Amino acid sequence: MLQINLTAEALDELLAQAERVGWPALEFACRMLGGAADRRRERSLERRLREARFRHNHTLETFNWEFNAATIHREHIEELATCAFVHRHDNLILVGQSGLGKSHLVEGLGRVACVQGFHVRYTTSARLLRELRAALADQTLEAQLRYWTKMDLLIIDEFGFDRLERQSCAEAPQLFYKVIEGRYGQRSTVLVTNVDFEAWGEYLGDPPLAMAFLDRLVDGAIILKLRGRSYRAARARPLGEEGNEGKKDKEGGQEPEKKDQESRQGPEKKKGQEGRQGPEKR
Repeated sequence: MLQINLTAEALDELLAQAERVGWPALEFACRMLGGAADRRRERSLERRLREARFRHNHTLETFNWEFNAATIHREHIEELATCAFVHRHDNLILVGQSGLGKSHLVEGLGRVACVQGFHVRYTTSARLLRELRAALADQTLEAQLRYWTKMDLLIIDEFGFDRLERQSCAEAPQLFYKVIEGRYGQRSTVLVTNVDFEAWGEYLGDPPLAMAFLDRLVDGAIILKLRGRSYRAARARPLGEEGNEGKKDKEGGQEPEKKDQESRQGPEKKKGQEGRQGPEKR
């Protein structure tokens, strides 16, 4: 059944309009079904976004493309946003230092995948490990593995960030491996990490298993190594400088204050010159 959510009053109004305008039968059917179909798509998208459990409201549109424009190329990310790799069941690995916006990018890609109709799940490696450990303890591991392997796109963020969390669980390498093995060749996985591939054996604490884990993850995968300046470090510098200058003003009296003013004028001028030169070089 079509299960069209249309009231009798709305149907009467639509029939009257069709008679008045002279719609053909196909036009009338499209008008009658179109609104219901749109509402159903909106509800489905809301449900997929809710089930994805993103931590923030990051989108690709809100990403600062200018900050690291020389090293993070927008056209590469927009190509990934077509979700062709999800259709192919390929994996995506983002490697890079903290503060580059990797989490922002993968969440934006995840939201695009939701819009395209894919079922997405976002998690961190620490959270995934906690849930798998809990399932192992209460003997529901098989059900948990089915859950983590059925999503069209699984995003595992912060792989390598929680070394202590991993070290507290001897079963961590095996549990991670079971998830990747269950998805291998069947579903797409996005992994975000600041750990180079060569160090995965040390991080997981089981080099042979780490090699098998890495082998399945990178087979046919898209590997994106990001470089650039840290957003967090860039935001922190001005705050630190202002705090130090304020402290000098209070401790040094009038003469240090004059000296401090001169020291501020120098960097400001230099910063302005560098800001003008940067775009010219690009």
